[in-house]
Amino acid sequence: MLPLGALRRPLAAAARLARARAHFPVLASLATGPRQNNSIFYEIRTYNIKPSKMKECVEVFNKYIHLRTAHSELVGFWSAELGAMNKVVHIWKYDNFAHRTAVRHALANDKAWQEALLSRLLPLIEKQHNEVAYLVPWCQLGKPPKEGGVYEWVTFQVKPGGPALWREAFQAAINAHINRVYTKLIGVFHTECGLLNTVHVIWWNESPDHWAVGRRSAHEDARVVAAVQDSVRFLESQQNMLLIPFQCSPLK
Repeated sequence: MLPLGALRRPLAAAARLARARAHFPVLASLATGPRQNNSIFYEIRTYNIKPSKMKECVEVFNKYIHLRTAHSELVGFWSAELGAMNKVVHIWKYDNFAHRTAVRHALANDKAWQEALLSRLLPLIEKQHNEVAYLVPWCQLGKPPKEGGVYEWVTFQVKPGGPALWREAFQAAINAHINRVYTKLIGVFHTECGLLNTVHVIWWNESPDHWAVGRRSAHEDARVVAAVQDSVRFLESQQNMLLIPFQCSPLK
């Protein structure tokens, strides 16, 4: 016969496991935090273009992008002007992963897209990268007040833990900038596939000079400074780019 203590140990372990399982849904939701109440996600694609091929790349996309947008929705398409060189960024919207799978299957069988766009594009690309991202739940995708201008794309690498960890402080920092009305918020995305714990924030500015004035104004605004100082405790690194929209971009 086993000693009583030997019987109690597995029973205690089973009880602990049962309690952990009972709490697991809560813990899982806290690990990444809430997101939009639907299955919509955004694929962010970044291409590094050969330096001598950037002009050709812009021409190819502007002329033939309709062959790609026939299959799914393009949100925006930009080239980097400052902060990076020979780089293009584009965002595609999908209802869910089944939708993306269906689109990729359709593209694999679309000869016009392959011959007119893909065959011309591939020799121009040095490197490509994609991410799956969701809009944070407190942000809706915006539009600029008018065409033209420049977009600032800011990438924050935040500490692991997801929006449940950094949401309040980060949202306060974003709202502090919004309230200054010198810039227009387009969207705030957090990644679920790719480099995790990444947040992309897209702003619209009327011109590079307006962007520069806005930066100086923010640095002198006590409310913005206080909000940013609170949010940086969750930050690992950040970088930004100024982007120019392609002619074919829905966000111009």
